[in-house]
Amino acid sequence: MIVETLPVGPVQTNCYLVGCEQTHQAVLIDPGWDAELLLQSAKALGLTINLILITHAHFDHIGAVADVVDATGARVALHPLDLNWLRLNGGAGAFGFEIRSVPAPAIELAHGQRIEVGTLSFETRHTPGHTQGHVVFVEARQRAVFVGDVLFQGGIGRTDLPGGDYETLINSIRVQLLTLPDDTQVYAGHGPPTTIGAERETNPFL
Repeated sequence: MIVETLPVGPVQTNCYLVGCEQTHQAVLIDPGWDAELLLQSAKALGLTINLILITHAHFDHIGAVADVVDATGARVALHPLDLNWLRLNGGAGAFGFEIRSVPAPAIELAHGQRIEVGTLSFETRHTPGHTQGHVVFVEARQRAVFVGDVLFQGGIGRTDLPGGDYETLINSIRVQLLTLPDDTQVYAGHGPPTTIGAERETNPFL
């Protein structure tokens, strides 16, 4: 599995370019900003972007979606409980930013749904608490999970925005993430990667 971490935009949101080494098919997870950088990275790695996976629809995770779709024709996948955020451009205006409207998702994600990309298989897990429709993507064979803004190194996602709830978030982490093997690599929406085991042992919120 090829994983390229690309921090983009005003709050350095991690966009992940994830590709299959055999087929060179790829997904973009949370293309939040700087579409040209993301497209150039895919080209440099010889990857073809077929799909855009959105963990949740806050503006800093969707800001480049429209431009990437225009350039690649990639389909967009989002949980339907985050459609309201999508229609509001992720709340960009409330934070003083402007982004292009995101096309309606071609794929409505559901808990347990699998997304196949070449030889890679991502299991969708519904993890509300940061937003109502937040999901994470687990590639079990690669011991990897892409968690958006649910879990960070030493932290958790904020719960003070509309649709957020602290107890719901903690339950999502305990049920959907801490049940993964300790050596699972955690790719978060902000900051450095970590592992499930490290967060289980040292995260003060858990």
